Amino acid sequence: MDMESADPLGNGLEQFPDQVTSATAVVDARGIVTGWSPGAQRLLGYPYEDVAGRSAARLLGADADATVHFSAVLEGRSGPTPLRHQDGHPMEAELRAYASLDREGNAQWLIVATAPQQPRRRHREPPPHEEEATTEEAFAQSHLPVMIYDAELRALRGSAGAARELGLPEEQMRGRRVTDILPPHICTTVEGGMRRVLETGEPERFHVHGRPRRGARDRHWAVSVSPLRNRAGQVRHVQLIALDVTEQHRARERLALLNDVSAQVGSTLDVMRTAQEMADVAVGRLADFISVDLLDGLFRGVEPGPSATGSVALRRAAQRSVLPGIPESVVQPGAVDHYPESTPPARCLHTGRSSLHRTLDEAIESWQVADPERARKVRDFGMHSIMVIPLRARGITLGVAVLVRHRRRDSFDEDDLLLAEEIAARAAVAVDNARRFTRERTTALALQRSLLPQRLPVQEAAEVAYRYLPARTRAGLGGDWFDVIPLSGARVALVVGDVVGHGLRASATMGRLRTAVRTLADVDLPPEELFVHLDDLITHLGAEEDTATDPEIEVVTDLVATCLYLVYDPVSRRCTAVGAGHPPPAVVTPDGKAEFIDLSVGPPLGVGGLPFEAVEWEVPRGSLLVLYTDGLVEVPEHDLTRGMALLRRRLERPADSLDATCDDLVQALLPAQPRDDVALLIARTRALDAGQVATWDLPSDPAAVADARDKVARRLADWGLDEVVFTAELVVSELVTNAIRYGTPPVQLRLIRDTALICEVSDSSSTAPHMRRARMFDEGGRGLLLVAQFAQRWGTRHRAGGKSIWAEIGVQDERS
Repeated sequence: MDMESADPLGNGLEQFPDQVTSATAVVDARGIVTGWSPGAQRLLGYPYEDVAGRSAARLLGADADATVHFSAVLEGRSGPTPLRHQDGHPMEAELRAYASLDREGNAQWLIVATAPQQPRRRHREPPPHEEEATTEEAFAQSHLPVMIYDAELRALRGSAGAARELGLPEEQMRGRRVTDILPPHICTTVEGGMRRVLETGEPERFHVHGRPRRGARDRHWAVSVSPLRNRAGQVRHVQLIALDVTEQHRARERLALLNDVSAQVGSTLDVMRTAQEMADVAVGRLADFISVDLLDGLFRGVEPGPSATGSVALRRAAQRSVLPGIPESVVQPGAVDHYPESTPPARCLHTGRSSLHRTLDEAIESWQVADPERARKVRDFGMHSIMVIPLRARGITLGVAVLVRHRRRDSFDEDDLLLAEEIAARAAVAVDNARRFTRERTTALALQRSLLPQRLPVQEAAEVAYRYLPARTRAGLGGDWFDVIPLSGARVALVVGDVVGHGLRASATMGRLRTAVRTLADVDLPPEELFVHLDDLITHLGAEEDTATDPEIEVVTDLVATCLYLVYDPVSRRCTAVGAGHPPPAVVTPDGKAEFIDLSVGPPLGVGGLPFEAVEWEVPRGSLLVLYTDGLVEVPEHDLTRGMALLRRRLERPADSLDATCDDLVQALLPAQPRDDVALLIARTRALDAGQVATWDLPSDPAAVADARDKVARRLADWGLDEVVFTAELVVSELVTNAIRYGTPPVQLRLIRDTALICEVSDSSSTAPHMRRARMFDEGGRGLLLVAQFAQRWGTRHRAGGKSIWAEIGVQDERS
């Protein structure tokens, strides 16, 4: 406010030119004086400069109830009001307040003082008829809708604002009840409020919503009902003032809608679900029907390139309607919709700009001509207003949302267009995040599946079934893996492991660990020694990542993994297992009893410097060995202990096959969307009969080589393997000769008839033989070279108290 203004009428009273000669003032909604007439100056002695911008309550009497008196004036309770003259002497006047709006649409009050009671009259008092005329005109010309009702709730007076909003002159409002003017649902609220004010004498405030007259738009009103008392203090009339708060209400609705979009859209990382969440939030609150179409590559995680001109094909990602069954749609979710180049969606996709249309627009009419099915929907449902909004993220248009109104009579306006653009922008970010997650997940899943066994190797030690389920969460794929590794001596190794973490890093690390385990297993290291080497490997890998210089590489966690390694020997029917921070294996005996093996579980791999201890036990033929990762038993619904108890109970239920057992465990223990990867490996043990194994103790004498060849030939004849007698004799001869010449007694020869013929020669020396290139005139050095040429594979297996040299010879198995 300009306190130095030479024209005090420019500070609030310019709206009331007839009041400047009477005692009048203008007070805003905060009780601050904004207008001050010469009559008010004559009455109280204060010039304009002394009161403008200050609280009106200071002009009242000096008692403590000045604020109460002033509030009573604004609420319409008339009566003598104590005032204070500039020179300090008290006085009284009848004050009346009339509501109005300033030029900016803010509420204000015109205060009129009449019949002053002054001990000393300093100025001429305006004639009473002049005061009454001024009061009457102020009320009649008030821009606010103000009504006065009697005790029977019939209208006595109505301001110019009330006449404007109701579409009736004051003469036609007088004597009529609210029910004769307003819609029923508004009447009930308003009349109920007026009755309560008449009964209690206390003012009330409430909100109503509706159309004040035929043809008007829906409006929201803040209604204030105040009692009007006579000199005896009795309430005989009520004053009703209505403020149009439609814009404030719409602003609150927009903010609430945007808040819901932020909270509800993007709750998952699924492209279609994210688009559907956008449609669900906006339908009914902004539009009657919404369709969301996206570029097809988004569903595969492909980043779209710049939009090309011409017709476009978009895949329907989501749609929603206020009508059941979504009858307005011409395509179903997942189907492709084609838009000609001239249609608003195609132009929106090419330009990245929104557009607002009526169905009579040329663009919409030409669209209907090109698409008769869509034109029929427009006519049948009375669609009259359409918005086409691009979904843009990172400067790239991902798709188009079409919003339609047909149930609401109000058309979309520019404010609705801005709101829809903000909703689409927030949803587009969520859709792009879902697309990027889909791309990373697809890449990680392809990498992970390429690193997992593509098919199980052929081996006779156990029948095997497995299940692998990738995680379905924001965290991405984990590093779970499994493997089945055939070992020498007809044995088999079963492995499951879990790299801590998720994403491509975990998948890549998993592949490196699986390769390392297979390599170390082929060397035939004892399980506990294998884990020592594996632990060292992970420690070295972690050190490599820590020293990486690429700023794009971010090591979030230490490189740590859990693992369970189990070896089963079908000849001795014994298992050897070692664990590194992993849940123990379960064993189900042929009688159906399940139990967990009490392993001495070592620390997770990658901790470093701690020992691992193997556990060995015997299992009956036909037992089940169950290996799994923690994702199977540790889920949000229950902890690890309860999960293992559930697993044990499910394993004790009979099943038709190993595959049926796997499926039952997955369905019973896991939620529909597992949060962690799950690897499950089940093996039913087999055993080799005594007739499939032959063992001989040999003297440490070169003459024993010929005797060993004879024994092998006779046993192969008994087994019907005459076609490999020559090869077996050659291999056995070389292996026995090496053991006698370079090894330490005792020497033992063993034949195993399995899918291949296995020849093993053991001695007490820990020195492993190796091939060397013999020179032309050397008498020795060609034995292992011959073994490598005639055997499918060969190797050395170290054991407690010595080593075994083995070779596998392919046979034509008559059992097949």
